[in-house]
Amino acid sequence: MAKAQPTPDPRIAGIRPERLTALATREAKRFAASRPKTRAALAAGSQHFLDGVPMHWMKDWPMPFPMLVAEAKGAALTDLDGYGIDDFCLGDTGSMFGHSPAPVAKAIRKQARHGLTYMLPTEAALAAADLLTQRFGAFQWQIATTATDANRFALRVARAVTGRPKVLVFNGCYHGTVDDTMVALHDGQTIARPGLVGQVSDLSQTATCVEFNDLAAVEAALASGEIAAILTEPVMTNSCMVLPDPGFHAGLRDLATRHGAVLIIDETHTISSGLGGYTAVHGLVPDMFVVGKCVAGGMPTAVWGMTADLARRFAAYDAQRPAGHSGMGTTLSANPMQFACLRATLAEVMTAKAYARMEKGAARLAKGLSRVIAAHQAPWHVVRVGARVEFICAPGPLRNGAEAATAHQPQVEAALHTALLNRGCLIAPFHNMMLVSPATRTRQIDRLIAAFDEILTELFAI
Repeated sequence: MAKAQPTPDPRIAGIRPERLTALATREAKRFAASRPKTRAALAAGSQHFLDGVPMHWMKDWPMPFPMLVAEAKGAALTDLDGYGIDDFCLGDTGSMFGHSPAPVAKAIRKQARHGLTYMLPTEAALAAADLLTQRFGAFQWQIATTATDANRFALRVARAVTGRPKVLVFNGCYHGTVDDTMVALHDGQTIARPGLVGQVSDLSQTATCVEFNDLAAVEAALASGEIAAILTEPVMTNSCMVLPDPGFHAGLRDLATRHGAVLIIDETHTISSGLGGYTAVHGLVPDMFVVGKCVAGGMPTAVWGMTADLARRFAAYDAQRPAGHSGMGTTLSANPMQFACLRATLAEVMTAKAYARMEKGAARLAKGLSRVIAAHQAPWHVVRVGARVEFICAPGPLRNGAEAATAHQPQVEAALHTALLNRGCLIAPFHNMMLVSPATRTRQIDRLIAAFDEILTELFAI
């Protein structure tokens, strides 16, 4: 007689499917029933937007319909129906230091009386450049509107000075909507990510994709002689955070130097690590440095800089190239409002005192979430990078993008996000990340932990 095969465990991230379905259904109904003003406003006013929202990803939140925000202050939102919500998403880092920090709001009011854009620098621009150098290191700076733009321009410089065509990125990375980084690793080959809209070019001709923490794969790619730059976050943050192995970043620096590639560190999320970002806190030595989102307190701004040596190499290239458009720069970039907000943020908001408060709160949050996970014996784990915390609905730690993709549990996360929101807590929609700002109160952190515990009590009940 053939041996009976064991019945596959139907649980999702340790949760029985019927419990997950019951929670998701109930919480979706609760959200919809509690927001009649929002529902009516969307019905009356969203028809002129494509798919009903100003940006398509606003439909990616798991609620039955988008929440309309009436006001944001500090670490809290108020929606159109009058609900006060503790905000741990904080604009997915754009408002990491809180909504409308007072020095930034003051700078906006002052600059608004003197013009918004005129394609010329100001004294505030000079002051901001000095503050950037003090905060992030001795780089030669340029200003962009988004980190996407900054990464795109940085790659142009890297290709110019090396004469090479490709960028090396890590599987599962995110560097904004830079075409060259929209690749994945499939069966050992670099391919365009599934789902790209209107994609026509072969991205494998301009990018090579390998796994994070795999120095041997990095070295093999660099040995081809095609790689102009390595573009990486210090910690992978796009889908389930992945920490670098000990020695990984030192290995990247050594390999980039030996093979003549430009090392670009994108700190747009890992600016949460501490004063000066992960680069300063952990002593990284990039050739180029990029940061956006929160660097000007929420005003759309990004900065990118290069070492003096790389700047000299680029100047030599620039002096010889034909006259014409460089392919870098947008008309509204480096406007006076950006510099007013950048100076205010660097001087008065992005401070050691602010980071100390954020670190303390984030440590409390991570400890509390870990305690809840352990109490319910959930097969999950928690990762923290400075002020950024994430619970991951799978065992850990994770080592690369492939493992992070497998750990991602969309059904579980969607139900959890809606349930947390119904309990007054908002976290980032595309993953389970939370940020603690200088304005975040202990009671908000404890409320989130308690809400998380309440939800897991139902999901993991014996």
